[in-house]
Amino acid sequence: MGTRLATAFALFDRAELRLCRALNRSSGLPTPRAFFHAVSRLGDGWLWYALILSQLLLPGGGFAALHLALTGLAGLAAYKLIKRHAVRERPFITHAGIRCAAAPLDRYSFPSGHTLHAVSFAVLGSHYLPELALPLAAFAALVALSRVVLGLHYPTDVAAGALLGGGLAFASLQAAGSMVT
Repeated sequence: MGTRLATAFALFDRAELRLCRALNRSSGLPTPRAFFHAVSRLGDGWLWYALILSQLLLPGGGFAALHLALTGLAGLAAYKLIKRHAVRERPFITHAGIRCAAAPLDRYSFPSGHTLHAVSFAVLGSHYLPELALPLAAFAALVALSRVVLGLHYPTDVAAGALLGGGLAFASLQAAGSMVT
């Protein structure tokens, strides 16, 4: 059983690396590199700060702004804790065939904090501003893709970030709902 499991993981790792390299190839072209770099930079937090502040301009938006900010802080704490213990090197560090097309915020890749926050804020933003659901979801998907294209994350890093961000957002919505009712 151990040999089969090891073989399955080895096959999965090779498939993930092939996908990572295929997506990263586009970072060699100026237009895709510039586009995904801009998306990634917006995913550094600028768009999320604007979303939080915009809530303050809406009637009763103080609760929503606080909810978004506290969930963002919880996501930051979770991401940093996991990253400190997972210590997975970024793809461009481990594999010579992966080009680093943007400066990483830190050394390790698992999970993707950009994706965690993009999904979390997309879910929460869609809850408070349903008319923004589609653009927020599309932007979250682009943030996740950008992290792999730029050579900063493996696909499983962004998948884990998306699961954590979505889980955190839905849990915070449950908690916030119980506070309001």
